Amino acid sequence: MDKLTLQETISGSDKRKVSQDELRRLFQESGKLYAEEMIFKNAAGQDIDLELFKEFHEKKYGVPFEGNEKSLLLTLENLNLASNGFPNLASLLLFGKNPMKYIPLSQVIAVSFVGNDLGGGEYRDSENIEGNLGKLYTAGLAFLKRNLKKIQNGQDFNSTGILEIPQPVLEELLINALIHRDFFVSGNIRLLIFDNRIEIISPGKLPNNLTVEKIKRGVSIKRNQTLASFAFDLIPYRGIGSGILRALRQYPHIEFIDEVEIEQFKAIIKRPNQE
Repeated sequence: MDKLTLQETISGSDKRKVSQDELRRLFQESGKLYAEEMIFKNAAGQDIDLELFKEFHEKKYGVPFEGNEKSLLLTLENLNLASNGFPNLASLLLFGKNPMKYIPLSQVIAVSFVGNDLGGGEYRDSENIEGNLGKLYTAGLAFLKRNLKKIQNGQDFNSTGILEIPQPVLEELLINALIHRDFFVSGNIRLLIFDNRIEIISPGKLPNNLTVEKIKRGVSIKRNQTLASFAFDLIPYRGIGSGILRALRQYPHIEFIDEVEIEQFKAIIKRPNQE
């Protein structure tokens, strides 16, 4: 979006005032501004998990990283994960010791309710999950698995059974929420388990001209490109736009809702009938 077009969009015929959030989203949709590139001047190299970064570096590049905190920031800058000696949002999410310290909305709120009502007062389990991307994924998946039933489905009586929802489906939809959420929209990712469904809710509507029908056909637009590019080596993320397509093929009882007005995207997984 060029300067003239942006000014026309901001002003309009009614000359209404545009909020800072609207401006940020306009720039984001025009490809001029990325939340993941925001730097945190109160953060430093000591906020990055050096051992985690070393593991990542050797896995991705095939050579060990033998630097210290100072050289770590230089390396992060070369990877577009820092600027002017300060970590950015993407680096804190990927390798941060405690991202919540700087990004309060980076946690995952998980609740398993009794019944099917969000307003119900009873719940079986709840957890506020914090940490970097790998920890959010691991703990989020663990929460889902421990709160879903296992069914025999023809297996031997002494077997542990299989998860009522195929695990790859849970993995794909959780990863989709973690990688593609909008950090310009206030709110945490939520994992809500009800007796008849699971809801995975991520802040932010679908970007640009993406629609539910398009994503069901494998079309993808990466909102957080830097985060996505490094996620390959930290979680089982493929990044080719086929995650939702794969989930639907394995388990078609999934509904996707792009809630534009309240700026959130929701995946609703219907649970099998349970006796």
